[in-house]
Amino acid sequence: MATFLYKLGRSSFRRRWIVLLTWIALLVLAGAGASAAAKAKDPGFALPGTESQQAFDLMEERFPGVMADGAVGRMVFKAPDGQKVTDAKFKSEITKAVDGLKAGSKQVADAADPFTTDAVSKDGSTAYITVSYKANAMELTDDTREALQKAGEQARDSGMQVEIGGDAAMAEMDPSSAEAVGIAIAAVVLVITFGSMVAAGLPLLTAIIGVGIGISSITALANVLDLGTTTGTLATMIGLAVGIDYALFIVSRYRAEVADGHSREEAIGRATGTAGSAVVFAGLTVVIALCGLAVVNIPILTKMGFAAAATVVIAVVIALTLIPALLGFAGKMAFSRKTRKAMKAGETPTAIAAKVAAGKPNGGTRWARFVLRRPVAVLVVAVVGLGVIAAPVSSLQLGLPDEGAQAPSSSPRQAYDMLSEGFGPGFNGPLTLVVDAKKSDDPKGAVDEITERLGKVDGVAFAAPSPLNKAGDTSMITVIPEDRPSSTKTEDLVHEIREAGGPVKSVEGTSILVTGVPALNIDFSQKMNDALVPYLALVVGLAFLLLMLVFRSILVPLKAALGFLLSVLAALGAVVAVFQWGWMGELFNVEQPGPIMSMMPIFMVGVVFGLAMDYEVFLVTRMREAFVHGERPADAVVTGFHHGARVVTAAAVIMIGVFAGFIGSGDQMVTMMGFGLAIAVLFDAFVVRMAIVPAVLALLGAKAWSLPAWLDRILPNVDVEGEKLSQHLAASPEDPDEERRRLVGV
Repeated sequence: MATFLYKLGRSSFRRRWIVLLTWIALLVLAGAGASAAAKAKDPGFALPGTESQQAFDLMEERFPGVMADGAVGRMVFKAPDGQKVTDAKFKSEITKAVDGLKAGSKQVADAADPFTTDAVSKDGSTAYITVSYKANAMELTDDTREALQKAGEQARDSGMQVEIGGDAAMAEMDPSSAEAVGIAIAAVVLVITFGSMVAAGLPLLTAIIGVGIGISSITALANVLDLGTTTGTLATMIGLAVGIDYALFIVSRYRAEVADGHSREEAIGRATGTAGSAVVFAGLTVVIALCGLAVVNIPILTKMGFAAAATVVIAVVIALTLIPALLGFAGKMAFSRKTRKAMKAGETPTAIAAKVAAGKPNGGTRWARFVLRRPVAVLVVAVVGLGVIAAPVSSLQLGLPDEGAQAPSSSPRQAYDMLSEGFGPGFNGPLTLVVDAKKSDDPKGAVDEITERLGKVDGVAFAAPSPLNKAGDTSMITVIPEDRPSSTKTEDLVHEIREAGGPVKSVEGTSILVTGVPALNIDFSQKMNDALVPYLALVVGLAFLLLMLVFRSILVPLKAALGFLLSVLAALGAVVAVFQWGWMGELFNVEQPGPIMSMMPIFMVGVVFGLAMDYEVFLVTRMREAFVHGERPADAVVTGFHHGARVVTAAAVIMIGVFAGFIGSGDQMVTMMGFGLAIAVLFDAFVVRMAIVPAVLALLGAKAWSLPAWLDRILPNVDVEGEKLSQHLAASPEDPDEERRRLVGV
């Protein structure tokens, strides 16, 4: 592979105009396709194989006019102290709000008058309007959302407290500000790393081009492939991060090869052959982790994973072709100002590098030597430290945070609290029982009997059936639990109602399916828990085999996988401490501690594993390369850190900056994801890869790079370390005139 990539790098360097124009054309074509494509319809959220999804499917089949996943808004009114919403002036304003909501948007299916639907609290202090929509929350237009807010503002003028909740009131998060923060941090880090604005700009430019092509292609194909509006979110986040990292690695290796005395064309060939091989395998691990999300069997996650994986593939191809082409255009500007001045004075890059090498060892070298002197102490401190941070995982509580987890000052949270006070804590999470009475001789009587039995179940505050459907064989029963939606009592209630031999499901001739927010949360969490072990086995297993090919070793991939698990557990422990326990909550914008988002563990495993293997491949391939070329194991570790520590540090800081930018989003779930990913990269890059990896390699010595003879014969040699490339180059040395061209052209 290294030889092939070497030739690809040199070819891209020579034909730089063709390569550049090709990528620009692809970007323009993708952009044109995206602009010409019709706006995609969101396919909605589905949980195949769960009872909640079966209930939704049955509702859509038996109640054609009801959109099971249609958005819902709740406008909650509370009269001033000592007054009631039934007072004439308040009642008139609420009725006007109902009329205004119905006329405010064509997407409104209905706005229920609280005075005709028994939506007034017993003490008369609180009432609410339920607004149902023909589209799901992701498809609501800005005009529809504005009409909802406008109706609430007009009602506030009467003196009532008016708050709005429900998924229709959710503000769409604009990720552009978070992306801008990440790009700004990346720019600063790259300028510090390279000392050149041009060299710093190359990774940013190519990452933006890659993400632009990826996201435009997703938009253009959205209708054809039934992709939702959120599909590109993960692709943007991951594509930007790995695009910068991969380009950073190749540019850094190119500068090192020029410093070793090679011409620019030869240097880019060698950089693409060696660093490019690492990029290919690092990209493959990320692709495996993202495509593996299909194991969860949740369509939206599967599509997000495949879309992000496609963007990663684009980032890899750009790093292998466009970066060599742009380095051809950059010339001397790819080097720091200090290096350019020395070149202008007549010094060669080799002489400049020799001066640097003769001086004080860099930080990576000093740190590696420190670890090699005290491997046991460093290993114990790192492992115990991460173990302590991981301890809170033992009390991890999973769920889907509802409006009760939002900031107390937000309107959705206040609406949530007003409904709890006026109608009971379970009112915010009603259960919906879909009763199929097709086989019953008396469907209405069967539904009434089930409703009566539900009223006697512990934990049920209220149960009321809807009229039968047109066919007269199906009904929906609304059940209000006594406790809040995310409580263990409500969870126990769902399980009790679903119990096959229980009193509710034993009515002859009927079958009952339970859905609603609490039931949906339970099913989603269970699906995530069931998928976690198979997902880990698939992703870690495939990546283990891939790393065996890369490093020709069993112990190095094993160490990489175990180190990753340790960093993810520590990151989850930090997430639990901050978002569930509330430790340092103010620092991270956590106003309401609560359960951890159900998809967080599997999401972190997928994303962090891919990134962790990036750092492993980037750092350890240089060690393997040095070992294969004759250095002692300890010296190979120092060489790897001398050349790779600065790059990995820069890549990790960039990644942390990109993810940390989402902490200030204002949405608790997005904040949780940003914090979790940022802290996971921090632990993995700076504790696992920078401390545990060199300590373990120091203790293993040459055994780290050994492979049983029988396995060595079976595994194909992909030559990531460039051994075959070295033989190829030795057989065909550089043109003697290269030195002259080097002095003139660099």
